[in-house]
Amino acid sequence: MSIRIKSKEQIEGIRKSCILAAETLKYLEQFVVAGNTTDYINQKAHEYILSNNAKPAPLNYNKFPKSVCISVNDVVCHGVPGSYELKEGDILNIDVTTILNGYYGDTCKMFAVGKISEEAANLIYTTKECLKIGIKECFPGNFFGNIGYEINKYASSNGYSVVYEFCGHGVGVAFHEEPEINHIAEKNSGKKMREGMIFTIEPMINQGKARTKIDRIDGWTARTIDGKLSAQFEHTILITPSGCELLTDVYGDF
Repeated sequence: MSIRIKSKEQIEGIRKSCILAAETLKYLEQFVVAGNTTDYINQKAHEYILSNNAKPAPLNYNKFPKSVCISVNDVVCHGVPGSYELKEGDILNIDVTTILNGYYGDTCKMFAVGKISEEAANLIYTTKECLKIGIKECFPGNFFGNIGYEINKYASSNGYSVVYEFCGHGVGVAFHEEPEINHIAEKNSGKKMREGMIFTIEPMINQGKARTKIDRIDGWTARTIDGKLSAQFEHTILITPSGCELLTDVYGDF
């Protein structure tokens, strides 16, 4: 399949959905405290998204049972919210995708519960830097592979591994579109970026080995195979005539 070039109307619709996704993450921050369950945070996300005349894209997507993904500690991605109670020192990723007027906005970030370990803080910092490095490769004419090449080079140089079993993706008119954005890639590989393309970069960086294992019971939750920590950040990105726009960076974190 070819990579969609979005029209001005589509871009504006996607931008509005991206703003809502970012605002949802900001709203949820107050509930990331010891004692709250991940299901409670999911419920707050569900209510907030619906109150803004939108829908949570993950709910019932390929039978995913919840409205957001919440991945705690060694969970790499696609964590299913449930009865787990957050405790001091936990790190977690909340992944929000909204559907507003038929358009999709997708973003995620890391949260810390109280005081976290130095090793957890270093992992979070490095993962955020990986996303920043990937974003620097986003401009017309550059190869998509250079995103993953630079991310992997930086993560590896800091002693971390990059998850290769999951990737970023085109987004906006559908939840998942072309292209796949690999976070490990050969230099100058893949197709070239063009103005009007919209996609996510969402590196998953592990403290230990890169591989994951899927929970046999829920069929979704992906954990590190060695029980070590994982972290992830994600933005939805629009290629512009001179570079890129971070559609989900509403609060200027990047």
